[in-house]
Amino acid sequence: MSGAPDRVTIKDVAARAGVSKGAVSLAFNHKPGVSAATRERIFEAARALGWSPSVTARSLSNQRVDIVGLALCRPARLLGLEPFYMDFISGIESVLAERSCSLLLRLVRDLDEEIALYKEWWGGRMIAGAILVDFREHDPRLPSLHGIGLPAVAVGHPSLTGPFPAVWTDDASAVAEAVRYLAALGHRRIARVGGPADLGHSVIRARAFASTTRELGLEEARQVATGFDEKEGARATRSLLLVADRPTAIVYDNDIMAVAGAGVAAEMGFTVPDDLSLIAWDDSQLCRITHPTLSAMSHDVHHFGAEVARVLFDVINGTHSGAHQAPTPTLTPRGSTARAPGAGA
Repeated sequence: MSGAPDRVTIKDVAARAGVSKGAVSLAFNHKPGVSAATRERIFEAARALGWSPSVTARSLSNQRVDIVGLALCRPARLLGLEPFYMDFISGIESVLAERSCSLLLRLVRDLDEEIALYKEWWGGRMIAGAILVDFREHDPRLPSLHGIGLPAVAVGHPSLTGPFPAVWTDDASAVAEAVRYLAALGHRRIARVGGPADLGHSVIRARAFASTTRELGLEEARQVATGFDEKEGARATRSLLLVADRPTAIVYDNDIMAVAGAGVAAEMGFTVPDDLSLIAWDDSQLCRITHPTLSAMSHDVHHFGAEVARVLFDVINGTHSGAHQAPTPTLTPRGSTARAPGAGA
């Protein structure tokens, strides 16, 4: 019985093209040392044999950064709907494209799987560095990934990111601005629909929301933790609007939940903004095409992603340390906010 056919190797490509293995490596890494005609002959030989360099093999050179890793612990369906991560990734890609690098993106089910994946990528020299996101308090990734020497940039407040250089926005100040704006419009009952309670930035926003409402002497603030998607945003909004002393304004942790909340308000007979004011986080096209248009905490997410990628390259090159604060999200008032009912002209 015949065995499986031998795997095609770089040696086979070199033999077919009549060159050395080193010449094949130079051609596929787009480095000088081979003529255009020789390079094309090598590519033709590789195509004929069905061979391409593996990700691992291309990452072995210490002269070049080819691959950056990003693992996301989020459902695939939500990732496709949420504008934030699409803009964030496009910003990262804009910097990687300038440097002829690629993004290795993987969705994982939990933090244990994420840690194992990064260890596999780094141990196999498949990536030159990583972008870490969605930090928890006492995040288990910190000791595990720092311990293996993974070059990484952390997207989160420095209080959450441990030894990794951080790129972050001042979410606490942004929350305070939103609450103060609504209070200035006469709102006394303001609620917040937040993301998962274990996420570090959710904790920071929740604390800032509670402390600002207390500071302003507003009624006790209600906060509901969700999973960021439209169904949970709608459910949270409905629960808030069913109580007798319902809020007259709601702040949402993303735009998808705010749009869903606007739909629930209409379904229940409330008019936005006459009966209920809404503010979304992470301003996006969704906020501008909804009727009425949604007031939002705005920041340039594409630019933020690009800045994260630049800092990562500094980390890989050993030229960066510490935290980098990006511009704080600022309020963009639109049609979904107005004076509170009964607050006067």
